[in-house]
Amino acid sequence: MLTQANPLLWRLAASRSCPRSIIQQSCAPPAVRQWHRSLQTGPINSSQTPDFAFAFDIDGVLLRSSNPLPHARQALTLLQRLRIPFILLTNGGGKRERDRVAELSRLLSTRISPSMFVQSHTPFADLIDQTDEHDETKAPLKDKTVLVCGGEGDDCRQVAESYGFTSVVTPADIITSTPTLWPFTSPQSYTTHARPLPHPIYNPSSTSPTHLTISSIFVFADPRDWALDTQLIIDVLLSQRGVLGTTRSHSVPTQEYSALNVPLYFSNPDLHWASQYHLPRLGQGGFKAAFMGVWKETHRGIPLAEKTIGKPSQETYAFAEKRLVKHRQELLGTSKGEAVGLRKVYMVGDNPLSDIQGGNTYLSPFGSVWDTILVRTGVYNDSETPSHQPKATVDGVWDAVKWALEREGWPADEIERLGAKNT
Repeated sequence: MLTQANPLLWRLAASRSCPRSIIQQSCAPPAVRQWHRSLQTGPINSSQTPDFAFAFDIDGVLLRSSNPLPHARQALTLLQRLRIPFILLTNGGGKRERDRVAELSRLLSTRISPSMFVQSHTPFADLIDQTDEHDETKAPLKDKTVLVCGGEGDDCRQVAESYGFTSVVTPADIITSTPTLWPFTSPQSYTTHARPLPHPIYNPSSTSPTHLTISSIFVFADPRDWALDTQLIIDVLLSQRGVLGTTRSHSVPTQEYSALNVPLYFSNPDLHWASQYHLPRLGQGGFKAAFMGVWKETHRGIPLAEKTIGKPSQETYAFAEKRLVKHRQELLGTSKGEAVGLRKVYMVGDNPLSDIQGGNTYLSPFGSVWDTILVRTGVYNDSETPSHQPKATVDGVWDAVKWALEREGWPADEIERLGAKNT
């Protein structure tokens, strides 16, 4: 492996009198020469497999809004040319993975596949077979009705359905069905992407034998109508076992009343994100903070249980690493046992509170070590001390890749030479 060659010896070899153009052919350690030759001769065998990889945030690292940041394509293309595995790990979302991957491949002029991509809500796909121990039917979550909030139009419903959820309701469906639920929103603005409800909403004069029952609430992406979504989520949380239009008794003891019968999931805790605007914008974490503030003011003394995934959560990093290990196995043609032998992952991000904190605190079940690199092209303000300290702070993604490769034994001028071929 490259990293089995002592980086110091590699640098010493590079400083000998032989010409730079033939360093990797004659002066590099054998493991390095073998790996370089393998770039020209086909699949890498186990003795030549790099034991490190990368994970990149997207917004503020590779892109700013829909505009590629300087040298982003150069960095990714170099890693692909060297067959060094990487994944894109973002707290963004709101689109189906295959759609977003196609968009990213076009914007970055780099081939990216769903196997190397994790959005904030991608781990929700693992919940479809989950069952509720209090549900006598023991039906999996995929066969129950869930409320999905956030995103543009009907996009997040399509994402949930692509994961296997079969009965997905959105705020658009509810407000067009019952406009009086939130009189400050015009139902007409939702008609293009609203669907009929599977069952009517309960009201005291209803004669229907069944009513709309929500089993779980998912915030897949940033809500566009914070007020409507806040009201709907509160209504469901305070309902009788998820039956929208009902309310739980206030006479129930606080500790029992506060126990959620409808789970609430957020997918992204980021308070800010880097958009095309020159200052950071509020993200889904901003909506969550506002929602929790409303809950606190209207239900004093009653705690609210919720689950938030996305960076920096352990769950999201564990999901991402499993995907990285599998992608590495497919990319390098290694066996499952060899693919697990991942020694180091370099997490490159722009947000100390998500990218850096998550990488610093992640405890890998595979035994890999995650080193974090903070870039100055996104949320992070260089005039402030990062709330979580990275291993390195650099100007941009190319500098991050270069720093990591140097740590793995690559001479700086060799990296620049190889990178120049990808510009």
